[in-house]
Amino acid sequence: MTPDDHASAAADLLNAERTGRQIGLLSQRHPEMGMDDAYAVQNAIHNQKLAEGRRVIGWKIGLTSKAMQYALNIDIPDSGILFDDMLFETGATVPARRFIQPRIEAEIAFVMKAPLDGADVSRDDVIAATDHVAPSLEILDTRIQRVDPDTGITRTVFDTISDNAANAGLVLGTARHAIDAFDLRWVGALTFRNGEIEETGLGAGVLNDPIESVVWLARRMAQYGQSIEPGQVILSGSFIRPVECPRGTDIHADFGPFGSVDIRFG
Repeated sequence: MTPDDHASAAADLLNAERTGRQIGLLSQRHPEMGMDDAYAVQNAIHNQKLAEGRRVIGWKIGLTSKAMQYALNIDIPDSGILFDDMLFETGATVPARRFIQPRIEAEIAFVMKAPLDGADVSRDDVIAATDHVAPSLEILDTRIQRVDPDTGITRTVFDTISDNAANAGLVLGTARHAIDAFDLRWVGALTFRNGEIEETGLGAGVLNDPIESVVWLARRMAQYGQSIEPGQVILSGSFIRPVECPRGTDIHADFGPFGSVDIRFG
């Protein structure tokens, strides 16, 4: 793909977000598309949102579980960007038609107090740079079709990365914990939709330890000249399957002693 291709794809995805009308698969439009192309499209979206006055508040890590990696035939996670207009308070209601096909995932969020930068970032570096951890929900959306209606071909990881790793929002619980207050591998959540249990999972589903997920992100960002900044939120990756959230959906994620998170879709 050329830089003009990257810019055109980013413009189409931004228009889909504004209008609520999905676009076709970029991987079909550009069969030569690779990982660097996908992140170039995401970066073009990033630059345009900054130009429109948005502010980066953090990063998300996706495809951290083996199940999701097997489903997309990849062996590495992906990442996306969190902007200030994506943040919802726990207990809030998402306005109707804010998203196209929203889903949620339960995750452990890291809030940073120091920068993380460089290809040699270690586990100890992440622990030292973390201010606190908290229960959270990630809101996913798809500005790009999940399946091509004519061929039945499903989107690839390149489509997902281009679409900001499918990120659309985040909800932070009010509980705050020191990073060493819990063994994060054993922090889990019971996720309810409209009062019925939908998904359960443990932090160990995220690369065996959510801290390792943040290590991966810092190292990947270094490859693109980026870094994690103080005050930013890092969504470390889901340990449940995505839960569909059509209008009228109430979500309650019970993380036990770690806290809880709630969101409603109007």
